Amino acid sequence: QLQLVESGGGLVQPGGSLRLSCAASGFTLDYWAIGWFRQAPGKGREGVSCISSNDGTTYYADSVKGRFTISGDNAKNTVYLQMNSLKPEDTAVYYCAPLYGRCSHSTVVLTTTQYDTWGQGTQVTVSS
Repeated sequence: QLQLVESGGGLVQPGGSLRLSCAASGFTLDYWAIGWFRQAPGKGREGVSCISSNDGTTYYADSVKGRFTISGDNAKNTVYLQMNSLKPEDTAVYYCAPLYGRCSHSTVVLTTTQYDTWGQGTQVTVSS
Protein backbone atom coordinates (compact mmCIF):
# COMPACT_ATOMS: atom_id res chain seq x y z
CA GLN A 1 0.00 0.00 0.00
CA LEU A 2 1.39 3.35 -1.08
CA GLN A 3 1.97 5.62 1.91
CA LEU A 4 3.77 8.89 2.54
CA VAL A 5 4.44 10.15 6.07
CA GLU A 6 5.50 13.70 6.81
CA SER A 7 7.63 14.73 9.78
CA GLY A 8 10.01 17.40 11.01
CA GLY A 9 7.68 20.31 11.68
CA GLY A 10 7.77 22.46 14.78
CA LEU A 11 7.86 25.95 16.23
CA VAL A 12 10.65 28.20 15.00
CA GLN A 13 11.41 31.90 15.21
CA PRO A 14 11.40 34.08 12.10
CA GLY A 15 14.65 33.63 10.24
CA GLY A 16 15.07 30.10 11.54
CA SER A 17 15.28 26.79 9.70
CA LEU A 18 13.56 23.43 9.65
CA ARG A 19 13.97 20.28 7.58
CA LEU A 20 10.86 18.33 6.71
CA SER A 21 10.94 14.66 5.72
CA CYS A 22 8.55 12.70 3.53
CA ALA A 23 9.09 8.96 3.98
CA ALA A 24 7.60 6.64 1.39
CA SER A 25 6.52 3.05 1.89
CA GLY A 26 4.85 0.57 -0.43
CA PHE A 27 6.66 1.98 -3.47
CA THR A 28 10.08 3.31 -4.42
CA LEU A 29 10.70 6.94 -5.25
CA ASP A 30 13.03 6.16 -8.15
CA TYR A 31 10.27 6.58 -10.72
CA TRP A 32 8.03 9.10 -9.01
CA ALA A 33 7.85 12.84 -8.70
CA ILE A 34 7.00 14.04 -5.20
CA GLY A 35 5.59 17.40 -4.22
CA TRP A 36 5.40 19.40 -1.02
CA PHE A 37 2.22 21.33 -0.33
CA ARG A 38 0.98 23.48 2.51
CA GLN A 39 -2.25 24.76 3.93
CA ALA A 40 -2.34 27.79 6.18
CA PRO A 41 -5.24 28.43 8.56
CA GLY A 42 -8.29 29.62 6.66
CA LYS A 43 -6.62 29.21 3.26
CA GLY A 44 -6.59 26.64 0.51
CA ARG A 45 -3.83 24.13 -0.08
CA GLU A 46 -0.98 25.37 -2.27
CA GLY A 47 1.97 23.73 -3.96
CA VAL A 48 5.38 24.64 -2.56
CA SER A 49 7.94 22.52 -4.38
CA CYS A 50 8.49 19.25 -6.21
CA ILE A 51 11.24 16.96 -7.41
CA SER A 52 11.47 14.24 -10.03
CA SER A 53 13.66 11.49 -8.60
CA ASN A 54 14.79 10.09 -11.95
CA ASP A 55 16.29 13.28 -13.39
CA GLY A 56 16.43 15.68 -10.44
CA THR A 57 14.07 18.24 -11.96
CA THR A 58 12.83 20.64 -9.29
CA TYR A 59 10.23 23.38 -9.01
CA TYR A 60 9.64 26.06 -6.38
CA ALA A 61 6.75 28.42 -5.84
CA ASP A 62 7.82 32.06 -6.06
CA SER A 63 7.02 32.55 -2.38
CA VAL A 64 9.73 30.09 -1.29
CA LYS A 65 12.27 30.35 -4.10
CA GLY A 66 15.75 30.98 -2.74
CA ARG A 67 14.76 29.94 0.79
CA PHE A 68 13.58 26.34 0.44
CA THR A 69 15.49 23.42 -1.08
CA ILE A 70 13.97 20.07 -2.01
CA SER A 71 16.07 16.92 -2.24
CA GLY A 72 15.64 13.19 -2.36
CA ASP A 73 17.47 10.18 -0.96
CA ASN A 74 16.40 7.16 -2.96
CA ALA A 75 18.34 4.81 -0.68
CA LYS A 76 16.21 5.99 2.24
CA ASN A 77 13.10 6.37 0.08
CA THR A 78 12.68 9.85 1.51
CA VAL A 79 12.24 13.36 0.15
CA TYR A 80 13.33 16.36 2.21
CA LEU A 81 12.37 20.02 2.26
CA GLN A 82 15.03 22.24 3.80
CA MET A 83 13.39 25.50 4.83
CA ASN A 84 15.63 28.46 5.66
CA SER A 85 14.89 32.11 6.45
CA LEU A 86 11.43 31.16 7.59
CA LYS A 87 8.74 33.83 7.76
CA PRO A 88 5.49 33.98 9.73
CA GLU A 89 3.62 33.54 6.44
CA ASP A 90 5.23 30.11 6.07
CA THR A 91 3.11 28.93 8.99
CA ALA A 92 0.99 26.04 7.73
CA VAL A 93 0.47 22.30 7.78
CA TYR A 94 2.87 20.82 5.25
CA TYR A 95 2.00 17.74 3.22
CA CYS A 96 3.78 15.63 0.62
CA ALA A 97 2.15 13.71 -2.21
CA PRO A 98 3.08 11.87 -5.41
CA LEU A 99 2.51 13.99 -8.49
CA TYR A 100 0.31 13.21 -11.47
CA GLY A 101 3.29 13.35 -13.80
CA ARG A 102 6.78 14.80 -13.86
CA CYS A 103 7.71 17.67 -11.58
CA SER A 104 6.49 20.98 -12.96
CA HIS A 105 4.30 23.91 -11.96
CA SER A 106 1.35 22.44 -13.88
CA THR A 107 1.54 19.00 -12.26
CA VAL A 108 1.82 20.60 -8.83
CA VAL A 109 -1.36 22.56 -9.53
CA LEU A 110 -3.10 19.45 -10.88
CA THR A 111 -2.12 17.39 -7.85
CA THR A 112 -3.26 20.13 -5.47
CA THR A 113 -6.77 19.90 -6.86
CA GLN A 114 -7.02 16.19 -7.73
CA TYR A 115 -5.17 14.28 -5.00
CA ASP A 116 -7.58 13.04 -2.37
CA THR A 117 -5.59 10.87 0.06
CA TRP A 118 -3.64 13.49 1.95
CA GLY A 119 -1.84 12.36 5.09
CA GLN A 120 -1.86 14.12 8.43
CA GLY A 121 0.91 16.48 7.45
CA THR A 122 3.35 18.18 9.77
CA GLN A 123 2.71 21.54 11.44
CA VAL A 124 5.19 24.36 10.89
CA THR A 125 4.72 27.46 13.04
CA VAL A 126 6.93 30.50 12.56
CA SER A 127 6.50 32.93 15.41
CA SER A 128 8.52 34.99 17.85
